[in-house]
Amino acid sequence: MSSLQYIVEGNRPLSGSIRPSGNKNAALPIVAAALLTDRPVTLRNVPRIGDIETLVALVRTTGAEVSWEAQNTLKIHAKTISAGALDAAMCARIRASILLAAPMLARCGQVDLTPPGGDVIGRRRLDTHFLALAQLGVEHDFSDRIRLTTKGLRGADVFLDEPSVTGTENAVMAAVAATGTTTLRNAASEPHVQDLCRFLVALGAAIEGIGTNELTIHGGATLGAATYAIGPDHIEVGSFIGLAAVTRSELRIEDAGVEHLRSIRMGFERLGVHTVVDGTALVVPANQTLEIQSDLGGHVPKLEDQPWPAFPADVMSIAIVTATQCNGLILMHEKMFESRMFFVDKLISMGARIVLCDPHRALVSGPSQLRGAVVESPDIRAGMAMLIAALCAKGTSTINNVGQIERGYERIHERLNALGAGIRRVADGRD
Repeated sequence: MSSLQYIVEGNRPLSGSIRPSGNKNAALPIVAAALLTDRPVTLRNVPRIGDIETLVALVRTTGAEVSWEAQNTLKIHAKTISAGALDAAMCARIRASILLAAPMLARCGQVDLTPPGGDVIGRRRLDTHFLALAQLGVEHDFSDRIRLTTKGLRGADVFLDEPSVTGTENAVMAAVAATGTTTLRNAASEPHVQDLCRFLVALGAAIEGIGTNELTIHGGATLGAATYAIGPDHIEVGSFIGLAAVTRSELRIEDAGVEHLRSIRMGFERLGVHTVVDGTALVVPANQTLEIQSDLGGHVPKLEDQPWPAFPADVMSIAIVTATQCNGLILMHEKMFESRMFFVDKLISMGARIVLCDPHRALVSGPSQLRGAVVESPDIRAGMAMLIAALCAKGTSTINNVGQIERGYERIHERLNALGAGIRRVADGRD
């Protein structure tokens, strides 16, 4: 059976403007949260990507009416929904299927889930979801499926055992539907969590502390209709910064959501990549020196990811590729996922000088001339990193399994080709 691949002509200069898609990790919980109201919801700037299409298909199985009104405009009307078991195969394809737990509990009092899928980047625990929901009045039973039931959601003082993004989102959605007030402590505060909270406020919810790690949700309000535009994807912006740097190109990233880019810009500054804010746009100048900034005293620097507002884990793969083209030595420390670093063997096969110290740390020495190769796309972010590597490499590269990239990046080959890239999207023809 054939799958898709990219044939990439490397070492081509790029130029022009590009606009980031709507935030994938905001769109997913917001699509799920549209089930909380029985009134119509219109969502704008929704990325038309694989993960969204899978979640839309899952939402349809609940009985909700869902239709694309335009390329990136989605209308959802969950006038009536049923609590039947969600399709196991679709749940297994995306991690975001877990986000249907709270809306289905709020509307139907129960939900049956299959353990969610998604990127294979190490263990991604779900305990935070169930510990939080239990405090809000949810009982769970784990057998071959996950069965959640409630006799009525109720507010509580909840301390999350870790600032899980999707755990926070499920807890917030449940709290909005609960009777009484919920205080959610140690909450995630990423831009996509903020976007979900603002969408819920647009429906009529009362939420205080948006953007902080302590949220107060006054539950029980009647939720109505809303039209809401999803914000730009800061991870995609980070990808374009890395792309501009390694191809020595000037790119202008329009509507970049610059208020959410402080830690990303700081991380790239450590690699010697400078960016300029121009109104709502971010400009990456061409032909930068790309000199890695040593720590005080000349010590080897480290770039590490941490929960927001620190450098995001989802940009680490992009930063590693960028570091291969920068002058100097740097330790890249991926703290969040124990399998995310394993893609560096593919960069090494292309000529990168990297020592994988352990599952969480890689020492990168640059610059190195990358050369074209045949590689796989193991997950969304590593897949995009491999595409960026191929675009700066000498020669032609073939990237297999590009469905992984397209789960998170909308029409990426078309958008990059508009900047001057040479990417062909073809069937690989393998049996």
